[in-house]
Amino acid sequence: MEIVAIALLLLFLGDFFSTFFYHIPEHVFGKLHLSTHHAGQQSFRHYAVLSPSTSVLLDGLFGALPYILLAPLLGIISPLGVVLGLVLGQAHVWWRHTNALGWQTPEVVRDWCDRTGIVTPEQHWLHHQRTSIAYGDIFTCLDAPGRQWLRWLRWLRWLRRSRELSAIKTTLGLGSRVDG
Repeated sequence: MEIVAIALLLLFLGDFFSTFFYHIPEHVFGKLHLSTHHAGQQSFRHYAVLSPSTSVLLDGLFGALPYILLAPLLGIISPLGVVLGLVLGQAHVWWRHTNALGWQTPEVVRDWCDRTGIVTPEQHWLHHQRTSIAYGDIFTCLDAPGRQWLRWLRWLRWLRRSRELSAIKTTLGLGSRVDG
């Protein structure tokens, strides 16, 4: 039971930290993830991080970093749980990108995933089509707070850009002034 609990904890915490500290901020402020993971129709090999491309591998590494950092901490409790979690996490990466191969999740599996909150390939593919929805790479419960975080970060980006624009105008003497 401890092995399964640690595996699930690793998967949930890894998905949480990867979603909120890499994936969503990268959608707002970065370019690496969008250029590698959301650039047109890519092959299964590309999406499943089997590509030899340095940028694809780097994006995959950044997405996996929370799992890698959590592994030694949770490994103190259950090394086998960590191994199970990492294996299941990688298997889910491959599975959720099988839509690129034309895979259709069997209805019984899709129903089980819906009941347990596991992201299916079809749900993940929605994120590839519309990057503002379907957050959480493994767990669907991260989607709603992920969307809120996305809105908040976009607002921060807008605020930063408007302040930068205002500072540039002031520096160039283009700010609002009254000629008398």
